[in-house]
Amino acid sequence: MNDYQSERGTSEFDYRLHHVQLSIPAGGEDRAREYYADVLGMTEVRKPPELEKNGGLWVRTDSLEIHLGIEPDYSPMVKAHPGIIVGDLDRLAARLEEKGCEVAWNSDFIGFRRFHTRDPFGNRLEFMMPQAS
Repeated sequence: MNDYQSERGTSEFDYRLHHVQLSIPAGGEDRAREYYADVLGMTEVRKPPELEKNGGLWVRTDSLEIHLGIEPDYSPMVKAHPGIIVGDLDRLAARLEEKGCEVAWNSDFIGFRRFHTRDPFGNRLEFMMPQAS
């Protein structure tokens, strides 16, 4: 096992992340759109025609893509969450607080400043920024 702060290494498979999928309840598309597009500033993209029938929506910006899928027996992610790196953590925190979202700062991750917040459905999101050396 390597120390966390060691180099990541490489594999023969060239892994990369395309998107993160989060669940939302049926009928939650408008609330999701308001939060992810209007508050976080992401852009909604049209889902492929064969997937539009499933509901939900997809948003993206920069190198981040989030798919928000309808979950019939929806329950928010209480512990599980994506860790999203941002370029201006303080500005994002201020934006979220301005929009009435709770921001919970946490300094337990060596090498990063970070906070947790929740989307309108209770899904936990972590936003983080590398600390200057």
